[in-house]
Amino acid sequence: MTVFAAQVSGRRRARRLLPDLTGWGFVLPATLVIVGLSLFPAVWALLLSLRDGDLLTGGEYVGLQNYRDMLGDTELAAAAGHTALYTVLFVPGSVVLGLALALALNLKIRLIGFYRTCFFVPYVVSAAATGILANFVFDPDFGIVNAGLKALGLPATGFLQDPGQAMLTLVVISIWGGVGMPAVVYLAALQDIPRELVEAARVDGGVGRHVLRHVVLPQLRPATVFLLIWQTITALQLFDLVYTTTKGQPLDSTTTIVFYLYRQAFQLFHSGYGTAIAYVLFLVTLAISGAVLWRSAR
Repeated sequence: MTVFAAQVSGRRRARRLLPDLTGWGFVLPATLVIVGLSLFPAVWALLLSLRDGDLLTGGEYVGLQNYRDMLGDTELAAAAGHTALYTVLFVPGSVVLGLALALALNLKIRLIGFYRTCFFVPYVVSAAATGILANFVFDPDFGIVNAGLKALGLPATGFLQDPGQAMLTLVVISIWGGVGMPAVVYLAALQDIPRELVEAARVDGGVGRHVLRHVVLPQLRPATVFLLIWQTITALQLFDLVYTTTKGQPLDSTTTIVFYLYRQAFQLFHSGYGTAIAYVLFLVTLAISGAVLWRSAR
């Protein structure tokens, strides 16, 4: 009797495990491929950052010397400053503008689907295409923007060819191309807010701005945390737009960290040093993301 009960129990346990095993059977091959393609380059890059060589020859082992060299690199410090300026301008600008667009696109008006598509299309366009288009739009001599300024009787400006304006112009281009992401995320979050909650606030005497501040914005907090982390990572990894527009110029005023490490690794063939910069950037990104999550939890 005891043996029979044990057999029945084993069969039941097998039936319960069968769906899990079936699921793992489907996802395990893809999981192994993804994890393998992620871990191998990461480990290889870490080992490369401890050597002084290029991508073809291993070079000699130097330990943490590449990381120590970063402390006295003035060009890297300047690139970090440019990246910080870009991040400080791009992240709040794109999030706030995305929220404003989401509030507008959440209204019930005619052709609302068309308007939503128009605001999201620039986000799905590649940054390379956006950069090429920006070169024509902001060209100092033949660009559309300067043509409009001249038509209004205003002086032309250098935009991407002016060291004082190039980074600000990149921020404007990036917000135009990236605001679709915050707008869509906020729009989805707005549509998940229970209507009864908003209507109850209005019945209690709350006007538009009070309802927005005390009811809507608190409900959007998870979406805001996600967008702050996402947009910060996007800003810290800025490369393709710089590569297709200014290539770090004029006077290195738009050289970001990622473009600087690209120059070190693939133009100057200091792959160990470039990889060390990439690892430090990863740690900084991880620290910022953790700080945002910790602040949100509090």
